[in-house]
Amino acid sequence: MNRGLRLYEAMLPFLIPLLILAIWQVSTSTGLVSTRTLPSLLDVVRAGVRLTLDGTLLEAIGVSTMRAATGMLIGGGIGFVLGLLNGVLGVADKLTDSTLQMLRNIPHLAMIPLVIVWFGIGETAKIFLVALGVMFPIYLNTLHGIRSVDPGLIEMGRVYGLSRWQLYRRVILPGAMPSILVGLRFALGIMWLTLIVSETIAADRGIGYMAMNAREFFQLDVVVFAILIYALLGKLSDMMAKWLERRWLRWHPHFAKPASPPKA
Repeated sequence: MNRGLRLYEAMLPFLIPLLILAIWQVSTSTGLVSTRTLPSLLDVVRAGVRLTLDGTLLEAIGVSTMRAATGMLIGGGIGFVLGLLNGVLGVADKLTDSTLQMLRNIPHLAMIPLVIVWFGIGETAKIFLVALGVMFPIYLNTLHGIRSVDPGLIEMGRVYGLSRWQLYRRVILPGAMPSILVGLRFALGIMWLTLIVSETIAADRGIGYMAMNAREFFQLDVVVFAILIYALLGKLSDMMAKWLERRWLRWHPHFAKPASPPKA
C-alpha cells in the first residue's frame, strides 16, 4: 500500500504535462490545429533528435547554462551579501536600502538597448542582465529572513555564550534559510526568463539564438523545441532548489521525515 502511494505521489506532478502533450498531438494530427500554426509533437521530437545528433543542441545548452549559472552566482552572491549586511547592520540598511529599492523598480529587461551599447552582444551583456535580475529576489528574501528570526532565539544564543560569529552561523542563518531558499526559487525563474529574452535579442550562440535562427527559416518545430528546452531547464533548476530545501531544512517541521510506526 505504501509503495503504491509513493508511486502515485511521484507520478501525480507529471499528470497535467502528459495530458497537455497528448492533447497537443491529437489536435495537430487530426487537423484541429494547423501544423503551420503549431507543429505536431512528433515533428518537435524529430527536430530535437536531429539537433542532438549534429551537436547543435548540446552546444546551445552548454552555452546558455554557463551564462545562466555565471549570472546567478554573481547576482545571487551580491544580493545575499547585501541582504546579510542590511539585515544585521542598521547603518548599512539606512545607507543602501533606499538606493536598492529604486534600482529594483527599474525593469531590468528594459535596459537591454543600453546594455548592448555598453557591452555589445557578447557574454558580458547577458551575464550582466541575468545578475541584475536575480540579485533583488535574493536580497529581499535574505533581508526578510534575517529580520524574521525570533528574537528569543537570538537572546537564548547569547545566554548560552555564543560568539557573534556563532550566533550568525547557528541561529540567524538557519532561521533565515527558509526565506532565502524561497528567494532562490524565485530568482531561478527570473534567471531563465532574462536569459530567454536576452538571447533572442542579442546573441550569436545559445538556445535563444538557435530559436531565432530557426524562425528566420520558418522552422517552427525547432522554435517550439527550444521553448520546451527552456521549460525543462527551468524545471530542473526548481528541482535542484527543492533538493537544497530538503537537505538544508531537515530541522524544519515541513521537511522532517515522519517517524515510522513502531513494529507490532
